[in-house]
Amino acid sequence: MPNILIVEDEAKMQRLLQLSLAEEGYTTRSASDAEQGLRLLRQEKFDLAITDLKLPGMDGLEFLQTVKRTDARIPVILMTAFGTIETAVQAMKAGASDYVLKPFSLEEIKLIIKKELNVLRLQEENRDLREALGKRYQFRNIIARSAKMQEALAVVDRVAPTNSTVLLGGESGVGKDLIARAIHQHSRRSSGPFIKINCAAIPENLLESELFGYEKGAFTGAVSAKPGKFELADKGTIFLDEIGDVPPSIQVKLLRVLQEREFERLGGTKTLKVDVRLVAATNRDLRAALEQGSFREDLYYRLNVVPINIPPLREHKEDIPDLVHLFIERFAGEAGKSVSGITPAAMKKLMEFHWPGNVRELENIIERAVALTSRPQIEESDIRLDLSPSIAPKELTSSGVPFPPEGMTLEQFEDEIIREALRRANGNKSQAARLLGLSRNALRYRLSKIGVADEGEP
Repeated sequence: MPNILIVEDEAKMQRLLQLSLAEEGYTTRSASDAEQGLRLLRQEKFDLAITDLKLPGMDGLEFLQTVKRTDARIPVILMTAFGTIETAVQAMKAGASDYVLKPFSLEEIKLIIKKELNVLRLQEENRDLREALGKRYQFRNIIARSAKMQEALAVVDRVAPTNSTVLLGGESGVGKDLIARAIHQHSRRSSGPFIKINCAAIPENLLESELFGYEKGAFTGAVSAKPGKFELADKGTIFLDEIGDVPPSIQVKLLRVLQEREFERLGGTKTLKVDVRLVAATNRDLRAALEQGSFREDLYYRLNVVPINIPPLREHKEDIPDLVHLFIERFAGEAGKSVSGITPAAMKKLMEFHWPGNVRELENIIERAVALTSRPQIEESDIRLDLSPSIAPKELTSSGVPFPPEGMTLEQFEDEIIREALRRANGNKSQAARLLGLSRNALRYRLSKIGVADEGEP
């Protein structure tokens, strides 16, 4: 059974945690200060540590930093009655797996511990599998040769057969819906329904009836009863996209469904039971929403049992060639065109772009290129990239200065400006330097940084 270290100087809290965790089947050891806790860590193997922030002598933050220097594998949960955003940020930077504010419920701390131990187990099992077998994880319609995507799919592979709630994170367009479908297809519920609903696309006054259904006469126009998405997903999986946009009034009902597996239709009194697995997704920072009070903390912990973060396309560009060929084959077949490939120059153009819209944007660009080209291969001139975000009014600062679009670093922004100057100068580097207000040598230096050879000009 998992062995948990409790570092807490308050005797009553220490004993309460010991008894509560023992009920869950965990073995525990306790320390009244950080120094004693570190001695125990040197003597025994622990799977997780819980520490108070305020301790006599060395405080919880110093204890956390020391533990992480010794064994970065061990998850450390920080408890504090003096919680601020700064404290939380400092703790997470130091390597804390999570933090909890006092006073807290025992159910809350047990949920956090269970989540962290599940993640640790999955990480260790996946690492062992990859080392032993060199396994590559493959799912239909998902391209993932890169290490970052393989890490995400390794967790998918392990969590899919379970009934755990999964929270998918990542920017818009990274393919969270495909990951959710893969989890369903590789689960024991694969023969059941897969119901998807975008919470941000439905008005607040209609979302409750969409999720939970309504009875006849519940509101004007309800001429007959209608089942909601949770009823339709019974014995299957429901995928709630953009969960961060669910209003507080409906968050309460979602929490009840997750905890009790029951609800009532809008305007109804009969309690309905459902057997549903929930996969949720968000491109928002739910922790920030917790701080703002717009998202319930208890619901967050119910959702965040197994978190999976899908990286943006700019962080796994090595997958772009395979994605491009997949999209070309798909759209050429749908359009009945004999487009069979892409030129190296066109591929280079795609590889150098920063992809603020991620895989969805790449898919749209390839579909447009296939539709408009009259050649057997997509060429550079067929690729129409949307460069407007770098100069669009919404990306201007208050002083009117262009600001990098979301997801693009300052260095990437500068590289894109240099490439745009080269395009406007038709490849003439001297003219590009003049457009940028740089000397020829300064431009040469920047070109070398982005891998553009300086071949000289006549």
